[in-house]
Amino acid sequence: MSNAIEIPFETTLLVRDTCLCLHVQRAARALARRFDEALRPLGLTNGQFSLMMSLNRPEPAPMGPVATLLAIDQTTLTAALKPLERRGWVNIMPNPRDRRARLLSLTPSGRAMLAAAVPIWKVTHAALEERLPDGNGDRLRRDLAVLL
Repeated sequence: MSNAIEIPFETTLLVRDTCLCLHVQRAARALARRFDEALRPLGLTNGQFSLMMSLNRPEPAPMGPVATLLAIDQTTLTAALKPLERRGWVNIMPNPRDRRARLLSLTPSGRAMLAAAVPIWKVTHAALEERLPDGNGDRLRRDLAVLL
């Protein structure tokens, strides 16, 4: 005799059909693959593009706000920065106000890479927005923002 707890298959179907987390994860993976494919000729992933874009600002950025914007922890951010730093696209420097903290900025080479990537992002993004029911992503962005 087994003590295994059985979950009805109907529950599996309910989760498959209604789980917001599952649906958002699936959509996020599909979008990530599409942007990865589009940016591949530049040797850039969608995550690297987003990270570099978050550093495109007039002053070097502290790690905390960048991690918050990207919804990742600082350890994950540090790991994501390493290949960009090795390629010469990102500078990681001590914060003069707190030597334990780091400031992040794009290098000239990083800015050039980002400038090459933006037109690819625009075309890919426009094609995705055209597929949405109203032809733009404003409603989807508003709906997703509520979940943050």
